[in-house]
Amino acid sequence: MKTKIVSLVAMLFLLIGCQKENSKEIQTVDSKVFEDKLKVTENPQLIDVRTPEEFSVEHLKNAANINWNGNSFVTDAGKYDKSKPVFVYCKAGGRSSEAAAKLKELGFKEIYNLDGGIMKWTGEKTSASNTERIGITAADYDKLIHSDKKVVVNFYAEWCGPCKKMAPYLLQMQEEFKGKIKIERLDADANKSMIDEMKINGLPVILIYENGKEVWRHLGYLSEEDLRKKL
Repeated sequence: MKTKIVSLVAMLFLLIGCQKENSKEIQTVDSKVFEDKLKVTENPQLIDVRTPEEFSVEHLKNAANINWNGNSFVTDAGKYDKSKPVFVYCKAGGRSSEAAAKLKELGFKEIYNLDGGIMKWTGEKTSASNTERIGITAADYDKLIHSDKKVVVNFYAEWCGPCKKMAPYLLQMQEEFKGKIKIERLDADANKSMIDEMKINGLPVILIYENGKEVWRHLGYLSEEDLRKKL
């Protein structure tokens, strides 16, 4: 009996050790840690896993683009050195987490995933244009939220899973509350300048305005029931 107990304890420690070892392969870190690690890594392998369209608008300096949703991610990623650190990021962290898991599966030993993606990045970026405005102007947004009715604004993106989950009930509520509550949905990628100005660093976002003033904000998935309670 004693021998069995010792064996079980030994197996437990072995399993814990394996889990700790595996957890080292993928490290999801904030922008400061990510940037600091990039600086001390010689010729860092930095991969932007968003679409080429997103990448062309802006990306981290010296990043390469391998579209996670494309058909050649595995082939293109295989060209990198698996024995050296690899850094991945996307818009908000969802796609890069999936890409990091795939890289681990492919044999990469040290993977850094940017928590919150480029939306929470504060370091140097390369932009197609530093002056060109992308999307709705501040003046137009101000007109949008000024109403004698309550205004609900939803910032979303086509690649955002929680956004897609919320879309059906938001579209339904647009019709249901027409003339009573104004519900507007704005694509975050198509209105990037407004996103930056409002310091929105994650999606989806629901904002509620009364008389042009923000009275409530929610970041992340929100159920239909919870939104209806707020309205």
